Amino acid sequence: MATIHNICTRMSTDRMLSSSRTLSDVSLFDSRMRRRCSLQKQSFSVRSTRITQDNQQQNISSSHNGHLTPEKLTSHFELPNGERTLGETVLSPNAQRKTKIVCTIGPSTSSREMIWKLAEAGMNVARLNMSHGDHASHQKTIDLVKEYNSQFEDKVIAIMLDTKGPEVRSGDVPQPIILKEGQEFNFTIKRGVSTEDTVSVNYDDFVNDVEVGDILLVDGGMMSLAVKSKTQDTVKCEVVDGGELKSRRHLNVRGKSATLPSITDKDWEDIKFGVDNQVDFYAVSFVKDAKVVHELKDYLKGCNADIHVIVKIESADSIPNLHSILSASDGAMVARGDLGAELPIEDVPLLQEDIIRRCRSMQKPVIVATNMLESMINHPTPTRAEVSDIAIAVREGADAVMLSGETAHGKYPLKAVKVMHTVALRTESSLPISISPPTESSAYKSNMGEMFALHATTMANTLNTPIMVFTRTGSMATRLSHYRPSSTIFAFTNEERIKQRLALYQGVMPIYMKFSDDAEETFSQAIKLLKDKDLLEEGRRITLVQSGAQPIWRRESTHHIQVRKVQG
Repeated sequence: MATIHNICTRMSTDRMLSSSRTLSDVSLFDSRMRRRCSLQKQSFSVRSTRITQDNQQQNISSSHNGHLTPEKLTSHFELPNGERTLGETVLSPNAQRKTKIVCTIGPSTSSREMIWKLAEAGMNVARLNMSHGDHASHQKTIDLVKEYNSQFEDKVIAIMLDTKGPEVRSGDVPQPIILKEGQEFNFTIKRGVSTEDTVSVNYDDFVNDVEVGDILLVDGGMMSLAVKSKTQDTVKCEVVDGGELKSRRHLNVRGKSATLPSITDKDWEDIKFGVDNQVDFYAVSFVKDAKVVHELKDYLKGCNADIHVIVKIESADSIPNLHSILSASDGAMVARGDLGAELPIEDVPLLQEDIIRRCRSMQKPVIVATNMLESMINHPTPTRAEVSDIAIAVREGADAVMLSGETAHGKYPLKAVKVMHTVALRTESSLPISISPPTESSAYKSNMGEMFALHATTMANTLNTPIMVFTRTGSMATRLSHYRPSSTIFAFTNEERIKQRLALYQGVMPIYMKFSDDAEETFSQAIKLLKDKDLLEEGRRITLVQSGAQPIWRRESTHHIQVRKVQG
């Protein structure tokens, strides 16, 4: 078999055929894709899903954290003379949602029954919000998720611990205070104050942080007040937008961040709790610079804890340091609530797009969060704007979308997950196939693993095959995810931690399997597992990639791409 610079590219149908004639084979794939895209401009089909509701049940059958049965997915999409029409067509029986779903666990979903139902509806990551609950309640959730994970090879829920962070909140009030436009109202650093015109705040430097003319936002902007004057212990304001002030409401200053440490004493206690329970991710609130990320990573290294750090971009101070923060992290969350409170709200969509683009170029997962299906906390169906919001995040390339109150304390948590699942799957079906490397990075030109991830994606897209990869570290699976192949990436790993971590990455379906010393035996076992789970049908081809950070069954200088036909 010919080799070129120790690169071996092999394709097989019934028998394995040599395809390493010259590197022009890669150009052949590129030309096919260009021709395919050209034809698509004239007429192309796009697959969709349909949501139907019967009382409080949607007509969606799901499993594998997002695998739908084909009869529920219908429609096609054509462009005769530039006009689009919708009709009826059936999706592939193995259609898999690629965008992952993060669900916040709370009173509405903390039972064993609900966690199982959330997983079957499409949850990929369970989020523990440390702003609420105690360690005992979160321990129960962790134990239930681990119980779920232990029962399946091909299903997994990752665990994300979200720190409370340095929040500034108003004090307790015996009953809600009605604020009216033009009314004078005060915030004081004295503890325990609650009158008709004054309440306490929990932050001693609050008076020093605000200036006359600042706009204070309550509850992310539900109410706003203009600062008129200050005394030694009180900030005197005039109500701009009124409302009902309840206990412990979140306070922001438009365009400013509080001078508090990103990781508080409570956060360090929660982080240790996460280390003890081997969570998969930390979502760190109000990160302002890279220093706090390095500090946390040093702590985790000292604990020998393999936990990835997701930075939440939600403060005005984080924007000037965005590049260094993202570079230091393992991924990011676009936390639009506080971001929209501290910055002009019209900047949030642009920042969301920019953060997603930056994370994509750095090959780091990115989550879009806050208010995605907010109306479904109290209503069984979403607004059309919320549906569009999910679709935009998917089209921009987010790895995951997140539900907060919708699943934590909402009335319709399962419906919210199913809507998010269906909208994401429908949107993904309309995305054009792209094989171009990101213009921001030229790493694929100099890194062998990068080059093989790109060309494996090219081959899989050209031949319309899923991808199978075997990984001990997750590196090749995440690289493949970066290039967004059109089909599922089946990532087999013999490490439970890696299986759980890969649950967050777009397009990756992690599967645990013990590797044998014989490569062919392991390949056969993997294909048999996929067939038994109805994830791969007989007669279909699958692209097999052998490359990445650690060689498995290959010489370190040799990398392989194979295309195999699934036999009976």
